[in-house]
Amino acid sequence: MFFKHKKILVIGGTGTIGKNIVKHILQEDPEVIRIFSRDEYKQFELQNEVNRNSKLSYWIGDIRDYDRVLAAMENMDYVFHTAAMKHVSFCEFNPYEAVLTNIIGTNNVIRAAKQQKIKKVVFTSTDKAISPTNNYGATKLSAEKLISSAEYSKGPGKTVFCTVRFGNVLGSRGSVIPLFVKQVREGKAITVTDLSITRFMMTLEQATKLTIQSLQISKGGETFILKMPVIKLKDLAEIVVEEAPKKYGMDPSAVEIVEIGLKPGEKRYEELMTYDESLNAYELPNLYIVPSPFAPKKTYKAASRPKPGTYSSEGVIPLTKEEVRKLTIEQNLI
Repeated sequence: MFFKHKKILVIGGTGTIGKNIVKHILQEDPEVIRIFSRDEYKQFELQNEVNRNSKLSYWIGDIRDYDRVLAAMENMDYVFHTAAMKHVSFCEFNPYEAVLTNIIGTNNVIRAAKQQKIKKVVFTSTDKAISPTNNYGATKLSAEKLISSAEYSKGPGKTVFCTVRFGNVLGSRGSVIPLFVKQVREGKAITVTDLSITRFMMTLEQATKLTIQSLQISKGGETFILKMPVIKLKDLAEIVVEEAPKKYGMDPSAVEIVEIGLKPGEKRYEELMTYDESLNAYELPNLYIVPSPFAPKKTYKAASRPKPGTYSSEGVIPLTKEEVRKLTIEQNLI
């Protein structure tokens, strides 16, 4: 029981992943979990969802505000940093706002963690940080570098920093499946930017468990990358067209799929690990570990060296359409 009687801060704790992390850690009997986010309504919703659990403490604040982050970390043991501006198009049209949250905010988390002598901090990143073509990916890459270099700049401090990098979380807020289902229910055509798009996909449980596991095994500055399946957007759209109308008593033949073109900054495929990273990486059955170039060399139990190469959604055999259908039904996403 890693978190038994421990004090944990979850930044972005009302988001899809942050909320699930809270629910998982509650099962280990922590002393307290502080939930830090800027959305009071989502905090109110979570309070009711968990029946006003006495182990949860709710803090309104923004990671752009260093003093508030510093106060939230007081007397904590571990920090999960899941807050971000993460919609590609909003980050494209509001680039400095993304910088303030994703870069300045992450730097505030690092500074506060060192000041408050936090034991471990895990930061959640994205496949879009690799070879970024959009501002969201660029800000997340910069944030990753800040976390990695914190091992170099922390001086005599004992705080361990690490990053978790993953792809799209199936069914998370703002993801494509809820959007497709909403369009079907409203009698509209499903709008797909490009039918040739491939994406790394993972379940919410996978994302949550990877984040928690990474914090537990981190030694300083690493990036943890989950091995995850690739899904074709065309298959996902067709499955929603075939399955959603059944649920809502509609005619599947009346639903169209319309290509609308790539959004600004959007890529046809994603990457989770660069070739250069693979040369220094370690491999475990379910994930890769990329060590920080700034930290002393470390070893990981039962880890081997992976075959060098770029980990790209374009170079991985995708799930079959029926495998994707089974996954969406099992996860109750439609």
